[in-house]
Amino acid sequence: MSEELERTYKVPLGKVLIAPRNKRAVRAVRKLRQFAKKHMHSDEVKLDPQLNEIIWKRGIRKPPRKVTVKMVKDKDGVVTVTPAE
Repeated sequence: MSEELERTYKVPLGKVLIAPRNKRAVRAVRKLRQFAKKHMHSDEVKLDPQLNEIIWKRGIRKPPRKVTVKMVKDKDGVVTVTPAE
């Protein structure tokens, strides 16, 4: 690809609550990476530190049920996931 691809998604994280209480935020990060890989067709995904703070804001037990994110795929195929404004 010679140009950037930019998309905004609302990622559902409700199924994360099925996990044990002390693994929910970790699983939410993993689900977010899987979502980005699937929808942006890339193997390399980088999460913004601000997005990580949003997920971990209420601790490991209570991640958000939905997160609105902006995904940008650069010409090298690296997807950067940031919180949407």
